[in-house]
Amino acid sequence: MTSLAAAHALDVPEKIVACLGFGVDAYHGVNHAQVLENLAALERDGAYLGAFSVSRSTKAGALYLDAVAHAQAELPAYPSIVNGSIAAAVRGEFGDVRFTDRTKGSELFVNPLMAIYFAVDLDALARRSLYLDRLRDTVLMRQVHSVIEAFRDEVTPRPPKAFPH
Repeated sequence: MTSLAAAHALDVPEKIVACLGFGVDAYHGVNHAQVLENLAALERDGAYLGAFSVSRSTKAGALYLDAVAHAQAELPAYPSIVNGSIAAAVRGEFGDVRFTDRTKGSELFVNPLMAIYFAVDLDALARRSLYLDRLRDTVLMRQVHSVIEAFRDEVTPRPPKAFPH
């Protein structure tokens, strides 16, 4: 959200958000049926720009896999769960794929949707945020966390939805 707020404040003619790793944040409580609902709302607003995938058969996909492998080799005690999951999806792996002990005790759901970028107009996305303006004067991550938690305490969240299929 801090990156979104910072980019939203920039005076440049075109700003795009490209989001990769659909489904990775389920562990943190992200409801992905609601993510799809929000993408549909952005489409209605004319702000959804489309999707494209990372394929291991492309130069970009191969370089991505190499970069993830390099990062994991350099930091073997703390590999990125997000990038490891996306790389597994790019390789065609599926389900509860293990690549680090950091996910011990949880069940992963690596799947092809993790290798798809969803692109939206950044300013339109920022305008849909109900608390982005509250982050303006924050400096430290604990301040950001406090602002978001205070906002959550003020609202009644939408009940989580399950994928219907």
